[in-house]
Amino acid sequence: MSPEQGVDGLLEPLSRCLDAESARRVVELQVAQSVQDRIDTLATAANEGVLSEGERSEYEALINAADFISILKLKARRYLKPELQ
Repeated sequence: MSPEQGVDGLLEPLSRCLDAESARRVVELQVAQSVQDRIDTLATAANEGVLSEGERSEYEALINAADFISILKLKARRYLKPELQ
């Protein structure tokens, strides 16, 4: 099983718990500006090769969470798509 298939297998049952209102709220979810600023700072440091071990762990956790949210948003959009047609 690929990592993508594993993540999809974890998230698919969760996405089936969404009703229309919950799906819309997931789609509209925005990251707080302070969190985005921190991600940008860590990304710059990563690109420059100057992340500490703690920063690297923090950056990876933030990126993993962002990936999770992105996938859930895609699933919510799919749920809503018939409603939009």
